Amino acid sequence: MIVGLDVGTSKVICLVGEVLADGSLEIVGIGSHSAKGMKRGVVINIESTVQSIQRAVEEAELMAGCNIHSVYVSVAGSHVRSLNSHGIVAVKNGEVQQEDIDRVIDAAQAVPISSDQRVLHILPQEYHIDSQEGIKDPLGMSGVRLEANVHMISGAANAVMNVEKCIKRCGLGVDGVILSQLASSDSSLSEDEKELGVCLVDIGAGTSDIAVWLDGALHHTAVVPVAGDQVTNDISMALRTPTQHAEEIKIKYACAMSSMASGDQAIQVPSVGDRQPRTISRDALAEVVEARYEEIYSLVQDELRRSGYAERIPAGIVITGGTSLMEGAAELAEKVFDMPVRLSVPDCIKGMSDIVDNPIYSTSVGLLAYGSKEAEMTEPSAQTMSKTQNKRDLSVLTAKKEARSSFSPTKVWHNLKHWFQSYM
Repeated sequence: MIVGLDVGTSKVICLVGEVLADGSLEIVGIGSHSAKGMKRGVVINIESTVQSIQRAVEEAELMAGCNIHSVYVSVAGSHVRSLNSHGIVAVKNGEVQQEDIDRVIDAAQAVPISSDQRVLHILPQEYHIDSQEGIKDPLGMSGVRLEANVHMISGAANAVMNVEKCIKRCGLGVDGVILSQLASSDSSLSEDEKELGVCLVDIGAGTSDIAVWLDGALHHTAVVPVAGDQVTNDISMALRTPTQHAEEIKIKYACAMSSMASGDQAIQVPSVGDRQPRTISRDALAEVVEARYEEIYSLVQDELRRSGYAERIPAGIVITGGTSLMEGAAELAEKVFDMPVRLSVPDCIKGMSDIVDNPIYSTSVGLLAYGSKEAEMTEPSAQTMSKTQNKRDLSVLTAKKEARSSFSPTKVWHNLKHWFQSYM
């Protein structure tokens, strides 16, 4: 069993996946609960967050019929930082071994980072051996000099520790802390898009997370601190209605593009206090929403231009996350970015497809996919450790047998006799 826990700003989602005989994953349990105590991906109230996690985990356990002991958890927020780094080492024996790869990765990550930051991921982009570039797996290749380009992601140590603390207070272990947009990429992007060049925009409730893929590797990550909650706040302020009613109106009636909204549809808007509800048209609501979506997309576009990848993503933009579900969101994105845009749903895992084929589950499904890959990578090493332990046990038994076989009463009496004669 592999468990993914998406601790978001508006919701906590827990997915339980079972590894099948062919290595694929099937979802056997789903738990979801509204998030209390989170703001823009950061814990602001530990007790409320613990309760939300417990409810989601209990629901997933009940559906899956199992006990959950540890989880892969997502992390997001404006505290996340990233950079591209380069390392170079000499190949020891003329042929690249795993030790050489580990040394060049260590050399690439030997860059100064703030003391309050914690490294989350070191993701290799490509390797160079002497003058040969674009190598994905250098193991076993001949050469003298090995170079590596890596993408390094870090997050605020306190923010990550607070998420881990909430999980541990629920009696659970943490198998891994995964960047939210990295997990979403595993479930939302195809390998062709990653090779050609694509930008994933995961629009949640608190943040809009950006991931740029090129040549099959992650090259840029960023976080825009404007997302679905700001849309709800705009509706609440413009229509003078409480936040909970503004959220309901957004889900039921809002449209991200005013030209797609019909003006003859009337919407009842509850007022504050004892005032009578008012009636507005749907296109008036769409004008309020469209302005905020344009701002989100413009901020993403500015980030792409600043990073230098705006002209290097021929596969276009892929949007996902709960806020991307709104009608007209993809059409408005095409207008703002002036490139192909598609809305993505997770499709890499079997089971309960009628539920999880929804952008809301992109991160949690991606956590399962990431955990499955990590389990496949660590399984050989676990087998090696098991074999090594078996060899140790065998060597200990052999040594004991040799010791027993070498014991001889005659030999002991001879040694004692020699000792007494030397002191007489």
